[in-house]
Amino acid sequence: MPKSKQQRQLFYIIPYGIWLVLFVIAPLILLLFQSLTTQNGHFTLQNYATYFASGTYLLMTFNSVWYAFLITIITLVISYPMAYLLNRLKQKHFWLLLVILPTWINLLLKTYAFIGLLSKTGTVNNFIGLMGIAPQQLLFSNWSFLLVAAYIEIPFMILPIFNSLAEINPRLAQASRDLGANQWQTLRRVILPLSMPGIKAGIQAVFIPSLSLFMITRLIGGNRVITLGTAIEEHFLVTQNWRLGSTIGVILIVAMVITMVLTRERARKSSRNRG
Repeated sequence: MPKSKQQRQLFYIIPYGIWLVLFVIAPLILLLFQSLTTQNGHFTLQNYATYFASGTYLLMTFNSVWYAFLITIITLVISYPMAYLLNRLKQKHFWLLLVILPTWINLLLKTYAFIGLLSKTGTVNNFIGLMGIAPQQLLFSNWSFLLVAAYIEIPFMILPIFNSLAEINPRLAQASRDLGANQWQTLRRVILPLSMPGIKAGIQAVFIPSLSLFMITRLIGGNRVITLGTAIEEHFLVTQNWRLGSTIGVILIVAMVITMVLTRERARKSSRNRG
């Protein structure tokens, strides 16, 4: 390999390596250290014992997984038909750009926009007021949290499914119809199995971030939606119990890694079975 090419590679690798160490590896080490030590710096597992012995934290864990599951299902049900439809349009990349465009807007701004829509003096209540319906409390509920979270996560589900559908050879669907399959059978037996890598990538992209939501739970769900993300925020910013907050953070990271490993392993098995 020419020396100049090696130098160019080092020029890109070294800054990335420094960034990775400072902002990924070092914070993870500090988080793990905080969760395994006392205030005096002695090793302890008491933080983990406190977490697993508390019914409140276990309920938060269940809520986090349950809400992440619901958000993933909602986005998948909406995103797959939309991605399938986009792939059949002539200007599909233009329409995909319009779908992705909301991701360019700051998350906090989008959340406050929904507060304006769903508040008692907001657009939705003003509209239903024209039909003689009294203003309703639309914010601070489970369904409003699911609505806003699903809206924010939908582009991250559509994009991998869209790419997976775009890679499918159109001749396979044509061959299926030539063999007597109708449109539904072609979708179920040909298109859907071949697009599973995109579905699994979309599930990872939505489920994993949804486990740690905390800002939307505060602003939209209020105190009705309590997850591990809100518990971490409370311990770091309110109670100043950084060690227990770090413990919850480590458990959340482990849950995310397990989700990624399980999904990736299933994808490998399915590819081997098709091979």
